[in-house]
Amino acid sequence: MKNTHVLRTVAMSFCTIVAVASLASSASAGPGLKRIHDPGHVTYSIKLKSCHARDRGQLPDAACTPGSIDPAVSQADIRATICRSGWTAKVRPPESQTQRAKYDVAYPAYHIGGGTRSELDHLVPLELGGSNDITNLWPEVGKLPNRKDSVERALNRAVCDGKVSLAAAQNAIASDWLTAETRLHIGGGSRPPSAWCTAQASYNATYGDYDVYVHSNQPDTAVTATASNGASHSYYTDGSGYADVYLRAAGGDTVGVQVGAASCTTTA
Repeated sequence: MKNTHVLRTVAMSFCTIVAVASLASSASAGPGLKRIHDPGHVTYSIKLKSCHARDRGQLPDAACTPGSIDPAVSQADIRATICRSGWTAKVRPPESQTQRAKYDVAYPAYHIGGGTRSELDHLVPLELGGSNDITNLWPEVGKLPNRKDSVERALNRAVCDGKVSLAAAQNAIASDWLTAETRLHIGGGSRPPSAWCTAQASYNATYGDYDVYVHSNQPDTAVTATASNGASHSYYTDGSGYADVYLRAAGGDTVGVQVGAASCTTTA
C-alpha cells in the first residue's frame, strides 16, 4: 500500500517525533489506565519489544498494549469533548505519525508482515478519551472497517446518554472489547439510520495519484478506498462524515469505498 500521506509530509523527521514523545505529559493512574496527554501526536512512553496478540489476533498483548487515556477527558467535561462532534478529528495524530507507529514500531513488535492488511487501532478509542501513546495503539489485523468500530460507537453513545460512566467504558474496552457491551449491559436499542456514502475521484497531477472525496453519515469512522487495480488506502472521516483518501489508481479504474456500514463507488 502506498503511504501517500507520508509522502506529502516528508518534512517531518524522526527527531521531531521523538521530541514530541519526550514532551508528552504522563502520570500513573494507580490501578487503572495510564494517563498520557498527547492530543494530535503519537507518543512513546515505553519501548515495544516482542508482542503477541491474543484471541486469534482480536486482542492485543496486555503488556505491550494495556491501553492509556488522556486526562484532559473526564466525566465532568464529556459534553465539551467526546460527546461533541469533531472531537476525534481534533485530537487524532496526522497519518505520517500513525503510519510510522504502525509499520516501523508496531508491526515489528507484533511480528506482522509488511503486506498484512490491518488498522492501527486505539485500544481505548479517541471517542472514549483514549490517548495516542504506543501503549494504546496496536495493529488490528483483518478487514476494514473492523468489528470493534461498532463497539466503540455503542460505548460512546452509552457514556454520552448517561447509561454508563466514562471510566467504566474505558476499562471495559481496554480489558476485552469483545465482551465490553455485555459486561456493561448495553446494546440493542432503536435501529440506527441507514448508512450511506458518496464518492468522487479527482486526479492530482502534482502527486500522481487520485483524491477520493467521500461524503457520508458515518462520522469519525475508518474509510477504505480500493481501486480495481488492487490499490487500497484507508483513512478516517471527520466529524461531518467527510474524508479525502489518497489512492494510486489508474484512469478508468472502478473505486469502491467502504465507510462504516456504508459502501459506494466511483470511477477514477
